[in-house]
Amino acid sequence: MSALPDAATMQIVEFTEGTLRFVQEVPEQVPARGFVWISLARDQLQTHLARLQAAAQTLGGSPLLDLHVKDLDNALHPSRYDFTSIYDVVIFRRLSTASEIEAEMGPPVVRARATPALQTFRRIRTQAMGFAVFDRLLITVHPPACPMMRTLVERYARDALQTDGVQAAARSRLPTGPSDLMLRMVDTLVDGYLELRRHLTTELTAWQERLLRPSAGTADWSALMLARAQIHNLEDMCEEHADAMQEWLDNVREQPPPMLSQSERDALVARANDVIEHIQRVISQVRRMEQGAEAAVQIHFSAQSHRTNAVMRTLTAITAIFLPLNLVTGIFGMNFDGMPLLHQAQGFWITIAAMAVLAAGLGLVFWRKRYLARSGR
Repeated sequence: MSALPDAATMQIVEFTEGTLRFVQEVPEQVPARGFVWISLARDQLQTHLARLQAAAQTLGGSPLLDLHVKDLDNALHPSRYDFTSIYDVVIFRRLSTASEIEAEMGPPVVRARATPALQTFRRIRTQAMGFAVFDRLLITVHPPACPMMRTLVERYARDALQTDGVQAAARSRLPTGPSDLMLRMVDTLVDGYLELRRHLTTELTAWQERLLRPSAGTADWSALMLARAQIHNLEDMCEEHADAMQEWLDNVREQPPPMLSQSERDALVARANDVIEHIQRVISQVRRMEQGAEAAVQIHFSAQSHRTNAVMRTLTAITAIFLPLNLVTGIFGMNFDGMPLLHQAQGFWITIAAMAVLAAGLGLVFWRKRYLARSGR
């Protein structure tokens, strides 16, 4: 097997029954019982457009429409599905890699004491990948320096075995056609969302725990607003993913690829259903995160209100304890000459003792009624 081609150039891979090989030029015809995969970066699309259109005409039976070429060349295009009588076009947005995020936003901000709240939500970025699916040809347009493409090529190269100069492969592990290969790549992209879901849930749970602490009065509400906006965007994006894949699956059921056997068609439908189910799992988790964030905010304000009520109850009880004492001091402050205890040597201490007993008695009563109970934390 030849060395892996440079990922920065247009890659051409021939899949035949049980094997694959890399070629430098577009073959004049599709291999018997196989298909051709052409992959190139988006920044190379216009450079190789004439060559790509010739390959689409020769191997697929029709060049790409100008509208579809623009869709494939648009890095901001939302996920969608479109089709012609010859080929299908699927746009699917994948998560940006760490290097792509740093190139767009800069390195993560790390403060002296702590990382900003909900940092993962701040760095959710996506880029579009395009698939043109013919009966015997698959064209993929990916972001520049896409690591997934090289990973897939290396994986399928390892699956291809060489025995006595003749290439053979574990056939069950190699794609059976362009649609199957497209679904495998989409499934890999969806796995990234499943992994992101775990990180977002962990970070949001930790933020909710901090929010419910008594000292959470200085919570970063701007971070929460940003996180909620990102959750909404992620939900909308995943719904677009699901709609695009469902439309593609419905079209495949109505017009299945003619080169596949019935068992291969059934496997293709099963894989497509699995991809859609994974997307639905992401949507369900995102919705639960949104509900959890809103519930945490409501619980936070309820807890703050409860703590305020507890403080006011304690202050009211203390005021009630000192109110009779103020009454006593007010009485003895009257300008009368014939008041009891006024001219006695022990009058002051008797009054103080009576006031202390009164205050202690009221305090005990309020404590038993839990007006002065310590608030739980």
